[in-house]
Amino acid sequence: MPPHLPTTLLLLTALMSPLSAKPKNWDPSIRAFEKYDAENPHPEKSILFIGSSSVRMWKLKTSFPGLPTMNRGFGGSELSDSLQYFDRIVLPYRPKAILLYAGDNDIGNGESAEQVIADYKAFAAKVRSQLPKTHFAFLPIKPSLKRWTLWPEMKKANKAIQKLAAADSKLHYIDTVTPMLSEDGTPKKEFFIADGLHMTVDGYKAWAAVVAPWLDSIK
Repeated sequence: MPPHLPTTLLLLTALMSPLSAKPKNWDPSIRAFEKYDAENPHPEKSILFIGSSSVRMWKLKTSFPGLPTMNRGFGGSELSDSLQYFDRIVLPYRPKAILLYAGDNDIGNGESAEQVIADYKAFAAKVRSQLPKTHFAFLPIKPSLKRWTLWPEMKKANKAIQKLAAADSKLHYIDTVTPMLSEDGTPKKEFFIADGLHMTVDGYKAWAAVVAPWLDSIK
């Protein structure tokens, strides 16, 4: 099988997948990023974290000191929103690596795993076609206390995306789920703040412990 075939199939399936969910108007947040970028040139070979509030609240400089990380998380966003604004808050940076956390709010807002998968395919296709040298990793939807009843649907999306990544050397899936689960298979309470959805410092330490080796591998 030619080495480029998995990526070709990904592009084709993205085109054949259901249309992405209708994104919300996040222009104020995006314009704030653009204003900051105009005044602060982004680092070369940057490591871009993008997605919802679990990214926005992540103190990347603490978790990954010395690395040229960029945080472009906007709280409440869905995967379709990151896709919608790709040309404004991903493409201009031409990052060395992209780490995407999304899908949590999507399913929390009533979308299906299939819709999340379709949006992931579309986002990955954009990365592969417009940023072919960029490493791209997906951080799976976390098992949280607040949305535990939705975990079966979230897990379904995660498994499908993990399978897609396993079939394509250009795609990566970083397992941040396993360290968040207790021996009985439920979320570790100490990883969540009072709302049961967003993470504590310990939760981010658990994520960083898994993400850091992947970042080391792409140096």
